[in-house]
Amino acid sequence: MSDLNKLGLAAARDMLRAKEVTSVELTEACLTAIEGADALNAFVHKTPDIALERAKAADARLAEGEAPSMCGLPVGIKDLFCTKGVASQAASKILEGFLPEYESTVSQNLADAGAVMLGKLNMDEFAMGSSNETSVYGNAINPWRRGNEDTALTPGGSSGGSASAVAADLCLAATGTDTGGSIRQPAAFTGTVGIKPTYGRCSRWGIVAFASSLDQAGPMTKSVRDAAIMLEAMCGHDPKDSTSADLAVPDFEAMLTGDIKGKTIGIPKEYRLDGMPDEIEQLWSDGTAMLRDAGAKIVDISLPHTKYALPTYYVIAPAEASSNLARYDGVRYGYRAKLEQGDGITEMYEKTRAEGFGHEVQRRVMIGTYVLSAGFYDAYYNKARKVRTLIKRDFEEAFAAGVDAILTPATPSAAFGLGEVTDDDPVQMYLNDVFTVTVNLAGLPGIAVPTGVDRKGLPLGLQLIGRPWEEGDLLNTAYALEQAAGFVAKPEKWW
Repeated sequence: MSDLNKLGLAAARDMLRAKEVTSVELTEACLTAIEGADALNAFVHKTPDIALERAKAADARLAEGEAPSMCGLPVGIKDLFCTKGVASQAASKILEGFLPEYESTVSQNLADAGAVMLGKLNMDEFAMGSSNETSVYGNAINPWRRGNEDTALTPGGSSGGSASAVAADLCLAATGTDTGGSIRQPAAFTGTVGIKPTYGRCSRWGIVAFASSLDQAGPMTKSVRDAAIMLEAMCGHDPKDSTSADLAVPDFEAMLTGDIKGKTIGIPKEYRLDGMPDEIEQLWSDGTAMLRDAGAKIVDISLPHTKYALPTYYVIAPAEASSNLARYDGVRYGYRAKLEQGDGITEMYEKTRAEGFGHEVQRRVMIGTYVLSAGFYDAYYNKARKVRTLIKRDFEEAFAAGVDAILTPATPSAAFGLGEVTDDDPVQMYLNDVFTVTVNLAGLPGIAVPTGVDRKGLPLGLQLIGRPWEEGDLLNTAYALEQAAGFVAKPEKWW
């Protein structure tokens, strides 16, 4: 069976258990697909030797019986996760040559569960971007095309390599991280499923930090069931991360009944934006009808502080980034600029950071440093923190009123062409996050589910936002939506 790479996690797991296939065969199918897909620029550090070694170990473990669900399943790891002895650059020149001596908790959890790492995936530099155009490795490319055009499309960002690899069947699933929509937006752009769990559900230890109060890891998969399987393997309390929640991890897959009768779904009026494409409006309306038909009660709700979410996010995230990225100085590891005679430590810092950071990272570091500076701290940063509290309270009031989940669009458009949203106006790019940043600011779980295609055949996704720590319930609602939508479209192979 040559199409083993096209399987999802659940199907591949069941075949492994039935001894119809081996992990080595699955892994080799993915490695072959990766070798033939350089045009997508999704995998940036390939680790075939590690993959085959882990696959053989997984097969031995499966032969003994009682192996975890992820055992033997080949996955890709976003370049933001530190992987021992394997380049972990966060797609930045400043981390050139960095080979961590340790493993991130999430990638270690997956390894412990028997998952097979195929390699590291492309992303926006330091996870700062919505189109995967800020990477030191070059752009990741979406496997989908607009109709008969051959325009290269964005797979979304920052987890663009992960989304592209899953959509193109280069791996069965991948890890992503989400600071303002970086799992959910690429998932929507590529017809895949992406869940950002509640802040604190997955450990941040060993993940290169962007904005510490917003960052959260999650899976990017081919179906909701696969997301449930992989999320369970990724989660767990970690004493090395002070924000990691000491909560039991439920069996998310067992909660997928598809029964949402009696559930209340909120539709926030503030998400109806001026100029929103008709197709997105129609998709949202259709998704609402699907959930109603599945037995859910639909109610209109108000999240009045939504309009302040983007400016709030683009004060808080850069502020935290400027603090986190201060450690990249060319002294201990990573890139160091060539110095001229007479240059001192100040020149070394300045040249290293000027050469090592890309334009978008520089822009956000400068914004962040500005809003934290004397005289502006109260005017910007403190005010943003207060508004963030109000945004969180909006959600709390909706949930307190009996809402179980909230349905919104995942993105304001389908995938756009690379270079179409230019560097001249960064705000246009930031508007891609309009539906997703509120979830990070409030620390809530959110999932993107593919539910339709636009008139040019590109995938479109809807977002469901859940109560804190109730990922199982959220996944079940998403499962009901997925079943009703019946999305089965795949990109035609051109690469």
